[in-house]
Amino acid sequence: MRYIEHDAVVKRMNSRMVVNKVFKGFFIFATSLALLALVILLYRIVTQGAGHLSIDFLTNFASRFPEKAGIKAALIGSIWLMAVVAPTSIILGVGSAVYLEEYAKKSRLTTFIQTNIANLAGVPSVVFGLLGLTIFVRTLSLGNSILAAGFTMSLLILPVIIVAAQEAIRSVPKELRDASYGMGATKWQTIVKIILPAAIPGVLTGSILALSRAIGETAPLIVIGIPVIIQFLPKGVMDTFTALPMQIYDWSSRPQQEFQMVAAAGIIILMAFLIIMNSIAVAIRNKYDKRY
Repeated sequence: MRYIEHDAVVKRMNSRMVVNKVFKGFFIFATSLALLALVILLYRIVTQGAGHLSIDFLTNFASRFPEKAGIKAALIGSIWLMAVVAPTSIILGVGSAVYLEEYAKKSRLTTFIQTNIANLAGVPSVVFGLLGLTIFVRTLSLGNSILAAGFTMSLLILPVIIVAAQEAIRSVPKELRDASYGMGATKWQTIVKIILPAAIPGVLTGSILALSRAIGETAPLIVIGIPVIIQFLPKGVMDTFTALPMQIYDWSSRPQQEFQMVAAAGIIILMAFLIIMNSIAVAIRNKYDKRY
């Protein structure tokens, strides 16, 4: 009887090992396939666009001649756009998360609000473009300005930041809160001095992902009427502008092969801008991560 039970146990273990190997092989294959696609994409972009990278490419405005085309207006416009999107979305997102986690009473209403915030993170970006067109462009008469585009992009990434900030705040140990209250701190002092600094790594992780999405989105900008080519630099948030995704979209949609190469160079600049922006956020996150 014992031998029969031992054989059954061995068979089950062998079966589980086989299943484990099959799934392990599948996961390795899926990861390798994704990495291969990424390597091919990066190789194609670099080989096509590296030859067009130069100081003139960074300092020239867009042109109908590919050899004279530059990305100056789009690069400066993207910097202006992120200067509006980052503080707006992070302040509103973290503030909303703090209210929902620390002040709002747990009820069906707050559960309903949190569920809808999570669902908004999966709404297509073009829907937010239509919302921005209705509210900011037409109702508030902001036109196709940096401010209108920045507020629209902030709405796009706000749900992601709120959800990430809520999870980061929940992860703060209860002992830290209790110790702060035990020392006589008020609720607001505990939030500012204890909870938010401890939650910064998680908040910045979500913000990095959200801002990375915002800087590469094209659909909302098209909907609110952002031009693809301008020959001037914006001087304020109410000025018209263009952005890197719009400029790349315009070049890639042209039939001339030379513009495809210029579009690849623009993608390299966009990736470099994204890496620099993310590196700053990661450095801040790591600084606070060592403290808590």
